[in-house]
Amino acid sequence: MRVPALGIVCLALLAVLSACGADPEGNASNVPTTARSTPDGVTMRVERVAGGLTHPWDVGVLPDGALLVTERPGRLTLVDDDGVHEIEADTSSVHARGEGGLMGLVVHPDFPSSRLFTTCQTHQRGGKAVDVRLVTWRLSEDRRNATHVRDLLTGLPVADSGRHSGCRPTLAADGSLLVGTGDTASDPAIPQDRTSLGGKILRIDLHTGEGLPDNPFASSRDANERRVYSYGHRNVQGVAVRLGTGQVYASEHGPTGYDEVNRIRSGGNYGWDPSRGGSTDSYDEDVPMTDLQRFPNAVPPLWTSGESSTEAPSGAAFLSGPEWGTLNGALAVGALRGQKMLLFRLDDAGDEITEVVLPPEFDDRFGRLRGVRSAPDGALYVTTSDGEDDAVFRVTPQRR
Repeated sequence: MRVPALGIVCLALLAVLSACGADPEGNASNVPTTARSTPDGVTMRVERVAGGLTHPWDVGVLPDGALLVTERPGRLTLVDDDGVHEIEADTSSVHARGEGGLMGLVVHPDFPSSRLFTTCQTHQRGGKAVDVRLVTWRLSEDRRNATHVRDLLTGLPVADSGRHSGCRPTLAADGSLLVGTGDTASDPAIPQDRTSLGGKILRIDLHTGEGLPDNPFASSRDANERRVYSYGHRNVQGVAVRLGTGQVYASEHGPTGYDEVNRIRSGGNYGWDPSRGGSTDSYDEDVPMTDLQRFPNAVPPLWTSGESSTEAPSGAAFLSGPEWGTLNGALAVGALRGQKMLLFRLDDAGDEITEVVLPPEFDDRFGRLRGVRSAPDGALYVTTSDGEDDAVFRVTPQRR
Protein backbone atom coordinates (compact mmCIF):
# COMPACT_ATOMS: atom_id res chain seq x y z
CA MET A 1 0.00 0.00 0.00
CA ARG A 2 1.28 3.43 -0.86
CA VAL A 3 1.13 5.97 1.93
CA PRO A 4 2.07 9.64 1.85
CA ALA A 5 5.57 10.39 3.05
CA LEU A 6 5.67 13.80 4.64
CA GLY A 7 8.65 15.98 5.24
CA ILE A 8 9.67 19.61 5.04
CA VAL A 9 12.87 21.12 3.79
CA CYS A 10 13.48 24.82 4.44
CA LEU A 11 16.62 26.33 2.99
CA ALA A 12 17.75 29.81 2.08
CA LEU A 13 17.22 30.40 -1.60
CA LEU A 14 20.57 31.11 -3.21
CA ALA A 15 20.57 32.29 -6.79
CA VAL A 16 22.95 31.15 -9.48
CA LEU A 17 22.57 33.46 -12.40
CA SER A 18 23.29 32.84 -16.04
CA ALA A 19 21.89 33.93 -19.37
CA CYS A 20 22.17 32.27 -22.76
CA GLY A 21 21.35 33.45 -26.24
CA ALA A 22 21.59 31.95 -29.70
CA ASP A 23 23.76 33.11 -32.58
CA PRO A 24 22.54 32.83 -36.19
CA GLU A 25 23.93 29.26 -36.37
CA GLY A 26 21.81 28.20 -33.41
CA ASN A 27 24.85 27.95 -31.12
CA ALA A 28 24.81 29.13 -27.53
CA SER A 29 26.69 32.11 -26.20
CA ASN A 30 26.97 32.01 -22.40
CA VAL A 31 27.21 34.87 -19.93
CA PRO A 32 29.54 34.06 -16.98
CA THR A 33 27.77 32.55 -13.99
CA THR A 34 27.73 34.34 -10.65
CA ALA A 35 26.09 33.56 -7.31
CA ARG A 36 24.34 35.69 -4.74
CA SER A 37 21.56 35.52 -2.15
CA THR A 38 18.14 36.82 -3.06
CA PRO A 39 17.93 40.44 -1.82
CA ASP A 40 14.46 40.09 -0.32
CA GLY A 41 15.29 37.04 1.81
CA VAL A 42 12.86 34.60 0.12
CA THR A 43 13.24 30.94 1.09
CA MET A 44 11.58 27.84 -0.29
CA ARG A 45 9.52 25.46 1.78
CA VAL A 46 9.46 22.03 0.11
CA GLU A 47 6.91 19.56 1.46
CA ARG A 48 6.66 15.96 0.27
CA VAL A 49 2.92 15.37 0.03
CA ALA A 50 2.93 11.97 -1.67
CA GLY A 51 5.41 9.16 -2.19
CA GLY A 52 5.54 5.62 -3.51
CA LEU A 53 4.57 6.68 -7.05
CA THR A 54 5.98 5.51 -10.40
CA HIS A 55 6.90 8.22 -12.88
CA PRO A 56 4.18 10.72 -11.89
CA TRP A 57 3.94 12.71 -15.10
CA ASP A 58 1.55 15.53 -14.34
CA VAL A 59 -0.56 17.15 -11.62
CA GLY A 60 -4.00 18.72 -11.76
CA VAL A 61 -5.25 20.78 -8.81
CA LEU A 62 -8.93 20.31 -7.95
CA PRO A 63 -11.01 23.19 -6.54
CA ASP A 64 -10.66 21.96 -2.94
CA GLY A 65 -6.88 21.55 -3.25
CA ALA A 66 -6.83 17.79 -3.80
CA LEU A 67 -4.49 16.60 -6.56
CA LEU A 68 -5.05 14.42 -9.59
CA VAL A 69 -1.80 12.75 -10.67
CA THR A 70 -1.06 10.74 -13.81
CA GLU A 71 1.50 7.95 -13.47
CA ARG A 72 3.15 6.92 -16.72
CA PRO A 73 2.51 3.14 -16.33
CA GLY A 74 -1.21 3.90 -16.66
CA ARG A 75 -2.47 4.85 -13.21
CA LEU A 76 -4.61 7.79 -12.11
CA THR A 77 -3.98 8.80 -8.51
CA LEU A 78 -5.73 11.12 -6.06
CA VAL A 79 -3.81 12.90 -3.30
CA ASP A 80 -5.96 14.48 -0.60
CA ASP A 81 -6.05 14.96 3.17
CA ASP A 82 -6.80 11.25 3.61
CA GLY A 83 -3.66 10.14 1.76
CA VAL A 84 -2.84 8.67 -1.64
CA HIS A 85 -5.52 6.66 -3.48
CA GLU A 86 -5.48 4.92 -6.82
CA ILE A 87 -8.49 5.96 -8.91
CA GLU A 88 -10.32 3.09 -10.55
CA ALA A 89 -10.32 3.70 -14.31
CA ASP A 90 -10.05 1.56 -17.42
CA THR A 91 -6.57 2.46 -18.67
CA SER A 92 -5.98 -0.92 -20.31
CA SER A 93 -5.51 0.80 -23.68
CA VAL A 94 -2.52 2.80 -22.40
CA HIS A 95 0.75 1.69 -24.02
CA ALA A 96 3.42 2.34 -21.40
CA ARG A 97 6.78 1.92 -23.08
CA GLY A 98 9.85 4.11 -23.10
CA GLU A 99 8.81 7.75 -22.90
CA GLY A 100 5.16 6.95 -23.68
CA GLY A 101 2.26 6.02 -21.45
CA LEU A 102 -0.17 8.08 -19.36
CA MET A 103 1.30 11.58 -19.59
CA GLY A 104 -0.09 15.11 -19.34
CA LEU A 105 -3.29 16.16 -17.57
CA VAL A 106 -5.47 19.23 -17.38
CA VAL A 107 -8.51 19.84 -15.16
CA HIS A 108 -11.37 21.52 -17.01
CA PRO A 109 -12.26 25.02 -15.79
CA ASP A 110 -15.89 23.96 -15.27
CA PHE A 111 -14.85 20.98 -13.13
CA PRO A 112 -17.13 21.91 -10.17
CA SER A 113 -20.16 21.19 -12.35
CA SER A 114 -18.80 18.86 -15.06
CA ARG A 115 -16.12 16.92 -13.09
CA LEU A 116 -14.17 16.63 -16.35
CA PHE A 117 -10.44 16.36 -16.89
CA THR A 118 -8.38 15.46 -19.96
CA THR A 119 -5.27 13.32 -20.20
CA CYS A 120 -2.72 12.76 -22.93
CA GLN A 121 -1.78 9.10 -23.39
CA THR A 122 -0.25 6.56 -25.74
CA HIS A 123 -2.96 4.28 -27.13
CA GLN A 124 -2.37 0.64 -27.99
CA ARG A 125 -4.28 -2.03 -29.82
CA GLY A 126 -3.18 -5.65 -29.63
CA GLY A 127 -0.05 -4.63 -27.75
CA LYS A 128 1.08 -2.23 -30.47
CA ALA A 129 1.16 1.55 -30.17
CA VAL A 130 -1.46 3.13 -32.43
CA ASP A 131 -1.20 6.83 -31.64
CA VAL A 132 -0.95 9.41 -28.88
CA ARG A 133 -4.35 10.83 -28.02
CA LEU A 134 -6.21 13.20 -25.75
CA VAL A 135 -8.89 11.52 -23.64
CA THR A 136 -11.55 13.27 -21.56
CA TRP A 137 -12.68 11.63 -18.30
CA ARG A 138 -15.30 12.29 -15.63
CA LEU A 139 -14.33 11.89 -11.97
CA SER A 140 -17.00 10.42 -9.70
CA GLU A 141 -18.44 12.44 -6.84
CA ASP A 142 -16.57 10.30 -4.31
CA ARG A 143 -13.37 10.71 -6.40
CA ARG A 144 -12.68 6.97 -6.35
CA ASN A 145 -13.28 6.21 -10.04
CA ALA A 146 -13.12 7.90 -13.43
CA THR A 147 -15.13 7.04 -16.55
CA HIS A 148 -14.19 7.60 -20.18
CA VAL A 149 -16.24 10.42 -21.76
CA ARG A 150 -14.69 10.86 -25.19
CA ASP A 151 -11.53 10.64 -27.22
CA LEU A 152 -11.01 14.37 -27.66
CA LEU A 153 -8.28 14.11 -30.30
CA THR A 154 -6.68 11.05 -31.87
CA GLY A 155 -3.93 10.59 -34.45
CA LEU A 156 -0.95 12.22 -32.78
CA PRO A 157 1.98 10.24 -34.24
CA VAL A 158 3.75 7.68 -32.10
CA ALA A 159 6.85 5.52 -32.18
CA ASP A 160 6.45 1.99 -30.84
CA SER A 161 9.51 2.64 -28.67
CA GLY A 162 7.69 5.61 -27.11
CA ARG A 163 10.49 8.03 -27.94
CA HIS A 164 9.57 11.72 -28.20
CA SER A 165 5.94 11.22 -27.20
CA GLY A 166 5.45 14.70 -25.74
CA CYS A 167 2.73 15.40 -24.46
CA ARG A 168 1.71 18.38 -22.29
CA PRO A 169 -1.81 19.93 -22.36
CA THR A 170 -2.27 23.36 -20.78
CA LEU A 171 -5.22 25.75 -20.67
CA ALA A 172 -4.66 29.04 -22.48
CA ALA A 173 -5.88 32.34 -21.07
CA ASP A 174 -8.90 32.25 -23.40
CA GLY A 175 -9.93 28.73 -22.35
CA SER A 176 -8.56 26.96 -25.41
CA LEU A 177 -6.34 23.91 -24.98
CA LEU A 178 -2.66 24.14 -25.86
CA VAL A 179 -0.89 20.81 -26.40
CA GLY A 180 2.87 20.39 -26.77
CA THR A 181 3.74 17.26 -28.76
CA GLY A 182 6.82 15.24 -29.67
CA ASP A 183 8.05 14.35 -33.16
CA THR A 184 8.49 10.55 -32.49
CA ALA A 185 12.20 10.64 -33.48
CA SER A 186 11.36 8.46 -36.47
CA ASP A 187 9.86 10.12 -39.55
CA PRO A 188 12.16 13.13 -40.11
CA ALA A 189 9.52 15.09 -42.03
CA ILE A 190 7.09 15.33 -39.10
CA PRO A 191 8.29 18.56 -37.40
CA GLN A 192 8.00 20.67 -40.57
CA ASP A 193 4.87 18.94 -41.88
CA ARG A 194 1.94 21.06 -40.76
CA THR A 195 -0.52 18.27 -41.60
CA SER A 196 1.08 16.12 -38.89
CA LEU A 197 0.27 16.69 -35.22
CA GLY A 198 3.78 15.74 -34.07
CA GLY A 199 6.53 18.22 -33.21
CA LYS A 200 3.95 20.95 -32.70
CA ILE A 201 2.09 23.07 -30.24
CA LEU A 202 -1.57 22.63 -30.99
CA ARG A 203 -4.40 25.00 -30.08
CA ILE A 204 -7.79 23.31 -29.99
CA ASP A 205 -11.29 23.59 -28.57
CA LEU A 206 -11.37 21.85 -25.19
CA HIS A 207 -14.78 20.30 -25.92
CA THR A 208 -14.52 19.33 -29.60
CA GLY A 209 -10.80 18.88 -30.27
CA GLU A 210 -11.07 21.04 -33.38
CA GLY A 211 -8.76 23.88 -34.33
CA LEU A 212 -9.84 27.41 -33.34
CA PRO A 213 -11.10 29.85 -36.00
CA ASP A 214 -8.34 32.35 -35.19
CA ASN A 215 -5.51 29.79 -35.42
CA PRO A 216 -2.75 30.72 -37.87
CA PHE A 217 -3.71 28.06 -40.44
CA ALA A 218 -7.46 28.11 -39.83
CA SER A 219 -8.22 28.44 -43.55
CA SER A 220 -6.42 25.19 -44.42
CA ARG A 221 -8.42 22.35 -45.93
CA ASP A 222 -6.55 19.94 -43.65
CA ALA A 223 -8.11 19.50 -40.20
CA ASN A 224 -4.76 18.78 -38.56
CA GLU A 225 -3.16 21.92 -39.99
CA ARG A 226 -6.07 23.95 -38.65
CA ARG A 227 -5.08 22.73 -35.16
CA VAL A 228 -1.43 23.83 -35.44
CA TYR A 229 -0.36 26.87 -33.44
CA SER A 230 3.43 26.49 -33.92
CA TYR A 231 5.65 23.89 -35.57
CA GLY A 232 9.25 22.82 -36.12
CA HIS A 233 9.55 21.42 -32.58
CA ARG A 234 11.50 18.36 -31.46
CA ASN A 235 9.99 17.22 -28.15
CA VAL A 236 7.96 19.77 -26.21
CA GLN A 237 7.74 18.82 -22.53
CA GLY A 238 6.37 21.93 -20.83
CA VAL A 239 3.82 24.58 -21.87
CA ALA A 240 3.04 27.53 -19.59
CA VAL A 241 0.94 30.69 -19.92
CA ARG A 242 2.24 33.92 -18.40
CA LEU A 243 -0.37 35.38 -16.08
CA GLY A 244 -1.94 38.65 -17.10
CA THR A 245 -0.53 38.53 -20.61
CA GLY A 246 -1.68 35.32 -22.29
CA GLN A 247 1.88 34.83 -23.56
CA VAL A 248 2.82 31.18 -24.13
CA TYR A 249 6.20 29.64 -23.30
CA ALA A 250 7.49 26.12 -23.84
CA SER A 251 10.40 23.99 -22.70
CA GLU A 252 11.88 21.55 -25.17
CA HIS A 253 14.49 18.80 -25.36
CA GLY A 254 17.43 19.35 -27.69
CA PRO A 255 19.42 16.54 -29.37
CA THR A 256 22.70 16.61 -27.41
CA GLY A 257 22.72 19.86 -25.51
CA TYR A 258 20.81 22.78 -27.00
CA ASP A 259 17.74 22.36 -24.82
CA GLU A 260 15.46 25.33 -25.24
CA VAL A 261 12.95 27.65 -23.63
CA ASN A 262 10.86 29.39 -26.28
CA ARG A 263 8.24 32.06 -26.41
CA ILE A 264 5.56 30.62 -28.67
CA ARG A 265 4.36 32.80 -31.52
CA SER A 266 1.20 32.06 -33.49
CA GLY A 267 2.27 30.41 -36.75
CA GLY A 268 5.92 30.34 -35.72
CA ASN A 269 8.42 27.84 -37.13
CA TYR A 270 10.95 26.83 -34.45
CA GLY A 271 13.45 25.45 -36.93
CA TRP A 272 13.89 21.73 -36.13
CA ASP A 273 14.24 19.74 -39.36
CA PRO A 274 15.92 16.32 -39.08
CA SER A 275 14.97 15.68 -42.73
CA ARG A 276 17.41 18.37 -43.92
CA GLY A 277 14.78 19.88 -46.17
CA GLY A 278 13.56 16.48 -47.30
CA SER A 279 16.98 15.40 -48.53
CA THR A 280 17.20 12.38 -46.21
CA ASP A 281 14.76 9.69 -45.08
CA SER A 282 16.67 9.09 -41.85
CA TYR A 283 16.16 11.04 -38.64
CA ASP A 284 19.31 13.20 -38.65
CA GLU A 285 19.99 14.62 -35.18
CA ASP A 286 23.14 16.46 -36.27
CA VAL A 287 21.13 19.39 -37.61
CA PRO A 288 20.83 22.60 -35.54
CA MET A 289 18.05 22.62 -32.99
CA THR A 290 16.90 25.95 -34.45
CA ASP A 291 18.14 26.03 -38.04
CA LEU A 292 18.29 29.74 -38.83
CA GLN A 293 20.21 29.13 -42.06
CA ARG A 294 17.61 26.82 -43.62
CA PHE A 295 14.76 28.81 -42.05
CA PRO A 296 15.84 32.48 -41.73
CA ASN A 297 12.45 33.40 -40.26
CA ALA A 298 12.50 30.67 -37.63
CA VAL A 299 11.89 31.84 -34.07
CA PRO A 300 15.17 31.74 -32.09
CA PRO A 301 15.04 30.42 -28.52
CA LEU A 302 14.91 32.76 -25.54
CA TRP A 303 17.35 30.40 -23.80
CA THR A 304 19.44 27.42 -24.83
CA SER A 305 21.58 25.17 -22.65
CA GLY A 306 24.28 25.23 -25.31
CA GLU A 307 26.51 22.49 -26.66
CA SER A 308 28.14 21.42 -23.41
CA SER A 309 25.05 21.07 -21.20
CA THR A 310 22.00 18.80 -21.35
CA GLU A 311 19.29 19.62 -18.83
CA ALA A 312 16.34 17.82 -20.48
CA PRO A 313 13.82 20.46 -19.33
CA SER A 314 10.34 19.17 -18.61
CA GLY A 315 7.26 20.66 -16.92
CA ALA A 316 6.91 24.43 -16.75
CA ALA A 317 4.74 26.87 -14.77
CA PHE A 318 4.86 30.48 -13.65
CA LEU A 319 5.39 31.48 -10.02
CA SER A 320 2.58 33.75 -8.92
CA GLY A 321 1.97 35.87 -5.85
CA PRO A 322 3.69 38.67 -3.92
CA GLU A 323 4.99 36.10 -1.41
CA TRP A 324 7.51 35.03 -4.06
CA GLY A 325 9.16 38.45 -3.84
CA THR A 326 11.50 39.15 -6.75
CA LEU A 327 10.72 35.68 -8.14
CA ASN A 328 7.05 36.55 -8.65
CA GLY A 329 6.36 35.97 -12.34
CA ALA A 330 9.40 33.76 -12.93
CA LEU A 331 9.03 30.71 -15.16
CA ALA A 332 9.81 27.52 -13.23
CA VAL A 333 11.08 24.58 -15.30
CA GLY A 334 12.00 21.15 -13.95
CA ALA A 335 14.99 19.31 -15.40
CA LEU A 336 15.16 15.54 -15.86
CA ARG A 337 18.78 14.89 -16.68
CA GLY A 338 19.91 18.07 -14.92
CA GLN A 339 18.02 17.04 -11.75
CA LYS A 340 17.37 20.64 -10.84
CA MET A 341 14.85 23.43 -11.15
CA LEU A 342 15.52 26.45 -13.34
CA LEU A 343 13.75 29.74 -12.65
CA PHE A 344 13.73 32.09 -15.62
CA ARG A 345 13.08 35.77 -14.96
CA LEU A 346 11.66 37.66 -17.94
CA ASP A 347 11.65 41.30 -18.92
CA ASP A 348 8.32 43.13 -18.84
CA ALA A 349 7.68 42.55 -22.53
CA GLY A 350 8.33 38.81 -22.18
CA ASP A 351 10.84 38.84 -25.03
CA GLU A 352 14.04 38.32 -23.05
CA ILE A 353 15.24 36.17 -20.17
CA THR A 354 17.09 38.49 -17.83
CA GLU A 355 18.48 35.84 -15.45
CA VAL A 356 18.30 32.18 -14.53
CA VAL A 357 17.99 31.26 -10.86
CA LEU A 358 18.93 27.77 -9.67
CA PRO A 359 17.38 27.14 -6.24
CA PRO A 360 19.63 24.80 -4.23
CA GLU A 361 16.59 23.12 -2.69
CA PHE A 362 16.26 21.15 -5.92
CA ASP A 363 19.87 20.91 -7.07
CA ASP A 364 20.54 17.13 -7.18
CA ARG A 365 18.39 16.65 -4.05
CA PHE A 366 15.35 14.82 -5.41
CA GLY A 367 16.48 13.30 -8.70
CA ARG A 368 14.79 13.82 -12.05
CA LEU A 369 12.03 16.45 -12.03
CA ARG A 370 9.14 15.88 -14.44
CA GLY A 371 5.90 17.74 -13.67
CA VAL A 372 5.74 21.40 -12.61
CA ARG A 373 2.32 22.98 -12.07
CA SER A 374 1.13 26.09 -10.25
CA ALA A 375 -1.92 26.12 -7.96
CA PRO A 376 -4.46 28.94 -7.54
CA ASP A 377 -3.04 29.70 -4.07
CA GLY A 378 0.44 30.35 -5.51
CA ALA A 379 1.98 27.02 -4.51
CA LEU A 380 4.03 25.03 -6.99
CA TYR A 381 3.66 21.27 -7.36
CA VAL A 382 6.66 19.29 -8.60
CA THR A 383 6.95 15.58 -9.37
CA THR A 384 10.01 13.35 -9.57
CA SER A 385 10.55 10.78 -12.32
CA ASP A 386 13.13 8.22 -11.21
CA GLY A 387 10.86 5.16 -11.40
CA GLU A 388 11.13 4.12 -7.76
CA ASP A 389 9.40 5.79 -4.81
CA ASP A 390 8.69 8.87 -6.88
CA ALA A 391 7.07 11.80 -5.12
CA VAL A 392 4.94 14.91 -5.40
CA PHE A 393 6.26 18.03 -3.66
CA ARG A 394 4.41 21.19 -2.68
CA VAL A 395 6.66 24.24 -2.90
CA THR A 396 5.77 27.54 -1.26
CA PRO A 397 7.69 30.76 -0.55
CA GLN A 398 8.49 32.10 2.87
CA ARG A 399 10.62 34.88 4.29
CA ARG A 400 13.61 34.50 6.56
